[in-house]
Amino acid sequence: MRIVITDFISLDGVVQAPGGQGEDNDGAFAHGGWSQPFFDPEVVGGSFTEALEKAEALLFGRRTWQNMAAAWPERAGDPFADRMNALPKYVVSDTLGDDELTWSNTTRIDGAKAIARVRELRDGAGGDLVVMGSPTLVRTLLSEGLVDELRLMIMPVLLGGGKSIFPEDGGLHTLELTATTISPRGVHVCTYRPSRQG
Repeated sequence: MRIVITDFISLDGVVQAPGGQGEDNDGAFAHGGWSQPFFDPEVVGGSFTEALEKAEALLFGRRTWQNMAAAWPERAGDPFADRMNALPKYVVSDTLGDDELTWSNTTRIDGAKAIARVRELRDGAGGDLVVMGSPTLVRTLLSEGLVDELRLMIMPVLLGGGKSIFPEDGGLHTLELTATTISPRGVHVCTYRPSRQG
């Protein structure tokens, strides 16, 4: 499987709480919902739809999974939501109990075994394993060299601080830009893959 990251990101590299207030207030983050003024269904929405169409499974960190699990099941009847709900889902967590995995087709991956399990999934047959949000998990996957594609929706806004997906491990991670599209609202949808030269 290919591991594909897809995230909203500000110009200053913040991915925290793009969807709404209260989504993630860690660090007294006050700008929840910052991506909404820049969303358009054709370019930004189309990028998510394309990623989901190629997905054979979804992978989440605990907080992102909980936010998604609270939102998507009630949207049944919408094709995007139906696809989200039907796909196999993995959530990395040391705290969620099996009785809390209420979102259909969800399997918990123990945090201590996450890298080994993700490697197994990546080495197996299949299409894309898509990661949305999940900054802590994404940082780890990037540090471990387990990301095959990074699809960023770079939005024309500065947030002045917040959670990032980028590792601070001192390692050099060279990427190549393989596709880019600009939305009418100034969002750059950029697809990167690890550089063969890096």
